[in-house]
Amino acid sequence: MANLIVLKFPTAEGAETMLSTLENLQKQQLIQVQDAAIVSWPAGAKKPKTRQLSNMTAAGALGGAFWGMLFGLLFFVPFFGLAVGAAFGAIAGHYAKYGIDENFINQVREKVTEGTSALFLLTSGAVVDRVAEAVKGQKFEIIQTNLSREQEDQLRKDFGE
Repeated sequence: MANLIVLKFPTAEGAETMLSTLENLQKQQLIQVQDAAIVSWPAGAKKPKTRQLSNMTAAGALGGAFWGMLFGLLFFVPFFGLAVGAAFGAIAGHYAKYGIDENFINQVREKVTEGTSALFLLTSGAVVDRVAEAVKGQKFEIIQTNLSREQEDQLRKDFGE
């Protein structure tokens, strides 16, 4: 079963540092990153920068449509050319079936602000104690929603590329 995890960092560069750690852990087969994206919000910027990390993800990644709609919903910014406008309410309702509810959306909005960054991960197969040890020295907060098997299957069906 996959986990959708959001890691929030106190600096705009923190997500990049964690990404490097996760790349090493994936090479050691201690975690499987099925899909990932970074949000970095440099100090003084009006809106965050977003980037999908397709180079380290496994087959069956969710793709730009998923991340684009999620980031549009969270930060009201287009991602991969996908503009979010009048369909905002419909999109919010659509994500609820994946376990991404209003509480999750509000938490991310409140915590990922100017001067911070976040790493959005769809992962599975983590060797938890080894992963925890590897990231111990990094400062971050976990905002997490665990997906049920049904939510994961629906997510892949709707957004898989």
